[in-house]
Amino acid sequence: MGPARTPAYEAAVRSARESYAALPPGAPVRLAKRTSNLFRRRDQTDAPRLDLGACAGVFDLDAAAGRALVGGLTTYEQLVDELLPHGCVPLVVPQLRTITIGGAVVGLGIESTSFRSGLPHESVVEMDVLTGSGEVVTATPDGEHADLFRAMPNSYGSLGYVLGLVVELERAGPWVLLEHHRFTDLDALVGTVRAVMDTREHDGRPVDFLDGVVFSADEAYLTLGRWSASTGGTAPSDYTGAEPYYRSIQHRRRDVLSAHDYLWRWDTDWFWCSRAFGAQQPLVRALWPRRLLRSDVYWRIMAFEQRRGWYAALQRRRGRPPQERVVQDVEIPLHRTADFLRWFLREVPIEPVWLCPVRLRATGVAPGASSPWPLYPMRAGEDYVNVGFWSAVDIPPGGRYGDTNRAVEEKVGALGGHKGLYSEAFYDEATFRDLYGGEQLDTARARYDPGGRLPTLYEKTVRSR
Repeated sequence: MGPARTPAYEAAVRSARESYAALPPGAPVRLAKRTSNLFRRRDQTDAPRLDLGACAGVFDLDAAAGRALVGGLTTYEQLVDELLPHGCVPLVVPQLRTITIGGAVVGLGIESTSFRSGLPHESVVEMDVLTGSGEVVTATPDGEHADLFRAMPNSYGSLGYVLGLVVELERAGPWVLLEHHRFTDLDALVGTVRAVMDTREHDGRPVDFLDGVVFSADEAYLTLGRWSASTGGTAPSDYTGAEPYYRSIQHRRRDVLSAHDYLWRWDTDWFWCSRAFGAQQPLVRALWPRRLLRSDVYWRIMAFEQRRGWYAALQRRRGRPPQERVVQDVEIPLHRTADFLRWFLREVPIEPVWLCPVRLRATGVAPGASSPWPLYPMRAGEDYVNVGFWSAVDIPPGGRYGDTNRAVEEKVGALGGHKGLYSEAFYDEATFRDLYGGEQLDTARARYDPGGRLPTLYEKTVRSR
């Protein structure tokens, strides 16, 4: 039968309709949301906002069928807390706790299962969408609103808001066994990624999780993981203690984490970005409460500094140059990944960088053909590696803010890759339309937001409206 639309879920949808109806007629629609994982400036306004807070939680679960009905505003932390006791999790659990499942579907979501399970929107069976016209429609891959189903990924709220989704789940073991493999040659690393993606095993052992970290051109690691019913006799690690997880990769050959701790291994130190807040200094870390070693705490600290600018002012008084934020995730074709990494490590003074292989699950599309997801046109049948880098670089004399990001955009395009839009983008509008499904988006907006109440994708992601 699958999960059902329960009375609680129907009440949540009614609440969303009522919140939309209460907005001033014709006024632009903006979402009220307590957490955010976007790294781009946004216009601030005191105008009323759309409240979808009731659309959170697991409304129905069919563990036997491997499907659940969940609210679009459900964070992955809540999803894991509710689903893991039943022995199941979403096929892809993005690395930060406060990412919402609706946000991952309409934006960027990826993790170490993406080499076999693709992107979060590919495990969506159907979704209820509140459109810009105020209508709630059920979008499925082959129904009346299949055009909306295909256009929602990477739309970032420019077509509507996801109220609820039926999603596929997979069985989870209580433990994850890890192997860390060091590479001194980036081409060799890429070769191993290709072999694991093709066979889903390494040295005769199954691989359920695959990601990597590059510290330099001659020090990079792939981490291979698999579900396990036991720890294999090894004491499980806890990286809310003195050592951040990413440092353990450099000196441990094998490791064991609980399923919960593995899913949030990157959240504890916001990958490695907690070092910017002193959270990796031994004395500070010893005093920092373990329950506050999490990405949303660092986010609040960063947001406070962005509002106040105290640290930036101190740096200016010290004579330090201004900085450009370079926070990006890019998908590079696997066969060009080593080329991109060598260029990046030579031109951009940021390390480490994260690697996350991904292959679309899309079926019924010939290899190399157009993507079934027009707003983020990765090609079906082609292997990619998500490269993530999150830091800031000095702006040299005569330089301008955005120079490094523009160089990254140009290089990604030259290599046939794609750039996620959760952070700053610098494309001109014509280039942007070519890259992110301009014509298809226009057609979908004409049908689902004829009054233009929602910002366009370009307005949201480049102009920050």
